[in-house]
Amino acid sequence: MGDGASQQEAGAAKPDLVLLPDNPPPQGAEVIWYEGKGGMRLRMLYSPEPKDNGVKTRGLAIVCPGRGEFIEKYFEVARDLQERGFAVAIFDWPGQGLSERQLKNPLAGHIKNFDWYVEALMRGLAKIERRAPKTWVLLSHSMGGAIALEALRARRLTVAAAAFSAPMWGIPIWFFQRWYGRTMRAIGAGAMQARPPQPDETFENNQLTHYEPRWQLFRRLIEADPRLALGEPTIAWLVSSLNAFRALFAPNALNHLRDLPVLVAIASEETIVKKSAQRKLARNFQAGKVINVQGAGHEILMETDERRDQFWKAFEEMCRKANV
Repeated sequence: MGDGASQQEAGAAKPDLVLLPDNPPPQGAEVIWYEGKGGMRLRMLYSPEPKDNGVKTRGLAIVCPGRGEFIEKYFEVARDLQERGFAVAIFDWPGQGLSERQLKNPLAGHIKNFDWYVEALMRGLAKIERRAPKTWVLLSHSMGGAIALEALRARRLTVAAAAFSAPMWGIPIWFFQRWYGRTMRAIGAGAMQARPPQPDETFENNQLTHYEPRWQLFRRLIEADPRLALGEPTIAWLVSSLNAFRALFAPNALNHLRDLPVLVAIASEETIVKKSAQRKLARNFQAGKVINVQGAGHEILMETDERRDQFWKAFEEMCRKANV
């Protein structure tokens, strides 16, 4: 089998954004297509800071979504950031959203190496570096939190502050599953999905959010354009993620980030990623703050307004500490 496979057609004749009447894009939204590692065609969105809302320009907010997510899901977050005076960049990671996928099965969440994500982030930022505000702030969720922190750990990215929503710094799997994944990857079966397709999620049994309209929006966007859908991750994705966690937890790996203003938001009802890993890594940031969002599922930014407000309040405190 192996990790590689035929490349998916980019579908250049189709719209660059999936638009719904009740989910408007941020002001001045521009889709940028660029080349990632291995020649993959990748999609990002850039929206400049609004000039007509009376808010002082504060910088560029770099939005790093989670696994299986895509740009359109973060339109509301982008509008929130613009109202706060930020320009916004959002990424479709390699193998998800409308970015190119590596396997014949487009639903397989596949990546050869975690560095492909970091490379996608850095190449995308290079596309807007000259025209974007010079002060950069990170806002990442779940897997995006691992990508963002790895870019910081490897000294490939420098920011004024970094906010992490339910960061994926560890996943709840058993030792046998780790051993099985590494063994299967070693014998060339990395493109296999790590587990069979799961039953369809309902709002009543979902572990992500308690706010049904935002939960429904994600599904309505996929119905509008099924190219956005993503299924179970592959063994290569699993092993690549485990390797990334190992690098983040290496002794002294984050010492140079001790004084970086950081926010780590932990969902009290988290079941998708490991809260213990979030708390452990958060101890590396002397200028950091940890908040526990009571009653929140994994997707804090897609939660009820009250729970989202807890995040935004802490985000503003972080920015003030960074003089942003």
